Amino acid sequence: MRQSKLVDYEDIAGRATIDGLRERAADLAGRRVKMINSTANGGGVAELLSRLIPLCKELGIDARWKVIKGDKAFFRVTKQFHHALQGGSFDHLGPRDLATFLETNRTNAAKLIDDEDFVVIHDPQPLALVEVRNRAPSSYWIWRCHIDMSTPDKQLWAFLAPYVARYDAAVFSSSRFRNTLPLPQHVFRPSIDPLSDKNRELSSAMIGRIYSRLGVPCDKPIVIQVSRFDRLKDPLGVMRAFRLARRRVDCRLVLIGGSADDDPEAAAMLGEVQRAANGDPDVHVLGDRQYEDIEINGLVRGATVVVQKSIKEGFGLTVTEAMWKRKAVIASAVGGLRAQIEHDVTGVLVSSVAQTAREIGALLEDPERRARLGEAARERVRREFLITSYLRRWLDLLRGAARYRTKRAQRAYAPATRRAR
Repeated sequence: MRQSKLVDYEDIAGRATIDGLRERAADLAGRRVKMINSTANGGGVAELLSRLIPLCKELGIDARWKVIKGDKAFFRVTKQFHHALQGGSFDHLGPRDLATFLETNRTNAAKLIDDEDFVVIHDPQPLALVEVRNRAPSSYWIWRCHIDMSTPDKQLWAFLAPYVARYDAAVFSSSRFRNTLPLPQHVFRPSIDPLSDKNRELSSAMIGRIYSRLGVPCDKPIVIQVSRFDRLKDPLGVMRAFRLARRRVDCRLVLIGGSADDDPEAAAMLGEVQRAANGDPDVHVLGDRQYEDIEINGLVRGATVVVQKSIKEGFGLTVTEAMWKRKAVIASAVGGLRAQIEHDVTGVLVSSVAQTAREIGALLEDPERRARLGEAARERVRREFLITSYLRRWLDLLRGAARYRTKRAQRAYAPATRRAR
């Protein structure tokens, strides 16, 4: 599918919104923005960047997206970071592990960092690239953290915080994730692209063909969770809740999730889920390949109830995608999910397997409630969680950063002028 143009969003976001984006971007024309993350495939960050960067370019901004390169040892270490920063179990890393993290960042910095106007680093994996910011002394550095930082492991945070402190600003997905840092901290809630293959409208016939192609019968109500096979997404807890709910309403479960280049644990987690399914004909575990966006779109549109039973979650793009499709969503009352869903208004928040099971059963039995939640959910996404809103926040931040860079340069120039006199 072609990359959408700004004009394509007018019917959804309104012409005034699109005109406002163009006006904001005028101050940034020609400015160089480099965004760096850890994977080009899989996960919400890559998905966001793949849609955001082309829109920035259309607005006249020299925006580029680069991916840090690392070996298995590096990604094993950063996966531990991912768990520990979200308060999960953590095998404290030794000096060699931390040296692997720093050396990989230094090697990448030599290839990735130039004299950009703005450098935006996404998540912990490339965090230490900021060590070489003296090579780009006029650049404005932003750390964009997408994960739940409300209860980070203290020892790991003590190691990483000095690197974060070298940035000019930080961006989190919820005010709950902010920490004590000597720099401005902003809150951006991630967004979806309503015109992408994962979110565009599909015909009933297309949805039926997708279910048939993926081997999922449509003879019963469908409960679905779309997530990487990651312990913090709790696919095993979803399966337990489904089996409890099935005692009340006959239904099917679909667990679908691809892999990501920076996640070395996904294959093992997928194996656990497949063993737990144990040949149950009502449980469909789809994780053998990277599924096409349009396939995921069709599966969600054909589902009756969508679940996101995360243990930790910075912000659930899959939840927003389901809300846009007018689906009744059951999500854990954790992290950014609480900012996405207002309980029993735009979805349902739960805190246990048993509660999840009760809500699955109740929603399967109540089509009117499902419809009410779904309509309210779509309107919430339209108002707050579309890519046009996300782009506006970035433009506002970069415009403020540009003014700051100008003042900083003037301050640096003034003493030199006085000394010359």
